[in-house]
Amino acid sequence: MAVKKILFASSEIHPVIKTGGLADVCGSLPIAIKTLRRDIKVIMPAYADALAKLNKIKTIATLQLEGVSTPVRLLETRLPGSSVTLWLVDSPQHFDRPGNPYTTEQSVNWPDNAQRFTVFSKAVAAIALRQAGLDWHPDLVHCHDWQTGLVPALLAQSPDAPATVFTIHNLAYQGLFSWQQFKSLALPEKLWSHDAMEFYDQISFIKGGIIYADMINTVSPRYAQEICTKQFGCGLEGLLSHKQNQLTGILNGVDYSQWNPSQDPHLRHNYNTHSFHYRILNKTDLQRRFGLLANESIPVIGMIGRLVSQKGFDLLLSALPKLVQQPVQFVILGSGEQTLQDQLIDATQKYPDQVAAVIGYDEVLAHQIEGGADMFLMPSRFEPCGLNQIYSLRYGTIPIVHRTGGLVNTVINATDTTIQKGTATGFWFDEPTAASLSEAVQKALDLYKQPRLWKKLVFSAMQQDFSWRRSARLYLDLYSQAEAHSNAANQV
Repeated sequence: MAVKKILFASSEIHPVIKTGGLADVCGSLPIAIKTLRRDIKVIMPAYADALAKLNKIKTIATLQLEGVSTPVRLLETRLPGSSVTLWLVDSPQHFDRPGNPYTTEQSVNWPDNAQRFTVFSKAVAAIALRQAGLDWHPDLVHCHDWQTGLVPALLAQSPDAPATVFTIHNLAYQGLFSWQQFKSLALPEKLWSHDAMEFYDQISFIKGGIIYADMINTVSPRYAQEICTKQFGCGLEGLLSHKQNQLTGILNGVDYSQWNPSQDPHLRHNYNTHSFHYRILNKTDLQRRFGLLANESIPVIGMIGRLVSQKGFDLLLSALPKLVQQPVQFVILGSGEQTLQDQLIDATQKYPDQVAAVIGYDEVLAHQIEGGADMFLMPSRFEPCGLNQIYSLRYGTIPIVHRTGGLVNTVINATDTTIQKGTATGFWFDEPTAASLSEAVQKALDLYKQPRLWKKLVFSAMQQDFSWRRSARLYLDLYSQAEAHSNAANQV
């Protein structure tokens, strides 16, 4: 029996609120699923910043959740730019505060994150278990990352629960909290067990999703394999290997209505493969925006992301002294660890004619980097899927990536053979080292000096299709597998 009604739970959803790729996926995938004639509703916390962006909000239910002192409202509106219903869990004491969904304005984790996302998870579970007084009930609940990992664990306590799917976007973020915090959450005591959610004397929200969901997936096939190894498993590789029959990888798609150089409103000059010559105007605009010499012959390498070790910014910083010995410019957008931010600023001061950076995140500028840079660098030590390299392909901004995770599943390495065949779309480097990164950048710069071959590479990249429709169909197959697993488990 096909799964028709889906409750889609995430801690962030673009364009309502975003800190990273999780929001992009959770803002696009439900729309793609709805086009396949499924009744899907998305649910997220009612952050203050989210409510400020939304219109026509109404209250549809009031929930009294165990362990929560005040009633929680369930609000309803539409996901902007779509016909998908958006529900928001409104608990002002937990979500009406400044900062992003997880941290204060000083980038420190909220000390009550365990309580905040327990409230959210309990509200999702109440809806799924028909305890919210609604006339709509899901066949399946699709949960994303540690912030919703408690939902499958709560639902597993009831024989009448719908099927569950748990998607791991990044295993490194696990939602780990102390025994004292666990005691304050009013959760079933049996969840504090090695066979449940206890993980080295802490409660692990992500382990709850892995243990109790009917099916588990990651956001690329390669990452699904990698997390079963000690190198990438973050201590959960044994459990994930044990659950391999319930684990798969589905590559993220992208929303080409948002990321398309032929209609991107953030670019002064739109272009496609037939009007590619206009792109050079975006490049010189970008160089001026970053205070660099506007010279179309100098290759520009862009980089966008969180300034954390996972993303490999330190590898670039180590490689810069060698790379800047030749004509090349770097434009960087990101924020994160203070040490890396300081080192990046130091680099811009040491190489002011070749390295420029904006600390923070700016959606418009991110589009302009994609539409103006010649190459895009992603030296991530691990990358569950990655989206910027996929955006880069469509924009003809050749990705240079570490050979890991979803980067391997989306970028075809430029070799003599793949370049001649016209299948190459970017460059890989094998090891997360400054030397390996430098070698790959050098290969890209050498090919850039051969305009005919470079244009062949660019046009091959721009013709790649990673739209959501194919991935959405794979999720429908996964939903069916989850329902079959749930039915079989209930018959035991």
